[in-house]
Amino acid sequence: MNSSKFNPFSYLLTFLLIGVDLFALYISFALLRQRESTPLDISLYLWIFVFILLAFGVQKIYTFRYDFWSDALRVIKGLFFSFFAIFTIISLAKVFDTYSVDFLLKFFILSIFTTLFFKRVFKKIFFRFDAFKHRVKIVADEQNYNIITQEIEKNWYFGYKEDEKNYDLIIISSRGFDLNELQERVKELSRTTKDIFIIPYLDYLDFSHATIIDFSNIRFSAIHIQNRLLSAKNIFIKSFFEKIITLVLLPLALTLHIFIFFLIKRDSQGGVFFKQQRLGKNAKLFECYKYRTMHEDSQNVLEEYLLKNPDEVEHYKKFHKYKNDPRITKVGSFLRKTSLDELPQFYNILKGDMNLIGPRPYMPQELHAMGEDNKNIILRVKPGLTGLWQVSGRNKLTFKKRVDLDAWYIQNWSLWMDFVIFLKTTKVVLLKVGAK
Repeated sequence: MNSSKFNPFSYLLTFLLIGVDLFALYISFALLRQRESTPLDISLYLWIFVFILLAFGVQKIYTFRYDFWSDALRVIKGLFFSFFAIFTIISLAKVFDTYSVDFLLKFFILSIFTTLFFKRVFKKIFFRFDAFKHRVKIVADEQNYNIITQEIEKNWYFGYKEDEKNYDLIIISSRGFDLNELQERVKELSRTTKDIFIIPYLDYLDFSHATIIDFSNIRFSAIHIQNRLLSAKNIFIKSFFEKIITLVLLPLALTLHIFIFFLIKRDSQGGVFFKQQRLGKNAKLFECYKYRTMHEDSQNVLEEYLLKNPDEVEHYKKFHKYKNDPRITKVGSFLRKTSLDELPQFYNILKGDMNLIGPRPYMPQELHAMGEDNKNIILRVKPGLTGLWQVSGRNKLTFKKRVDLDAWYIQNWSLWMDFVIFLKTTKVVLLKVGAK
């Protein structure tokens, strides 16, 4: 199929999404106007609405389909730059009597939430209709084909649907093809298809952070990449924001601690805390704190259980956890499901042993299993109280996949990624998703 063929539904969707964003901005304005002592004339603010929509256009929100978190980042960027641009215009025009900076600041902050909320709600409605979906042809080996199709099925926010015959765009996974074959496939498909997305062979790198340098005289492009969390600048930025968040969360953590302290004491005999040596930055050992979630005589209980259930031994070799651990107390089971057993690691953060977000601290006996390459990456940063693997399936992941995710996180770190992990961790704690 020639994907350059006119598709009226694609253009209709663009206009509908612009209308949704305009509606969200109006809702923000209307909600705040009710709180103002003097009535505000909306006609004086229409140019601001248009300016914001143009900023969204510059962020390519209406020309490309992103996942929700990438869309959210672009919405925040668009509103952030719009606010400062509009503030500059108002300052130069000296019309502070007409436009309240305080009102505008509240309007832009509220618009982040209303825009993302209505965008998500209406996209859910629009993509129930196949006419609004982009039909996708996938060119990949069997393993990557399955990964991509699963993503298309699960991540409805893209609005994709697989179609091998009549398609609007093509996704090509480089893995599984040799260079010559890949080049021929791209040349062949690009003759009839306007939009082709190529997943690079180096899929352990997030190229959205990369800078592309053009050597125009020789028609080459060079991609600049870096191990992002080993950069002194990025380490400082991460540390600065984490300290602020930790101080904000500390009162809540102390309140939860008092409540959990009494629950553990009432549930079973023994101490409240459990400490274990873990690998920190540069493989330095430190005492990692958790709430006690097991019975005091746990080792005897486990040995007796494994004699009756030998299949659990194989499960532990693969996942480094047991399916049904008999050592865990009733309160301990709840704490593990909600990940609250790791709350005492706030003390490790305050001591400087850990970060709020990062690769989870590994046990010394897991050092060899990590692999030489991954070990040299992961152990160069501080471990975290929560991390990427906890919000990516947690106990459903093999140990190898966990290590791969931790290495990927370090190589491709961004402040936005930490923010997303933090929000997803809240979901794990509240809804007990992805933990066991």
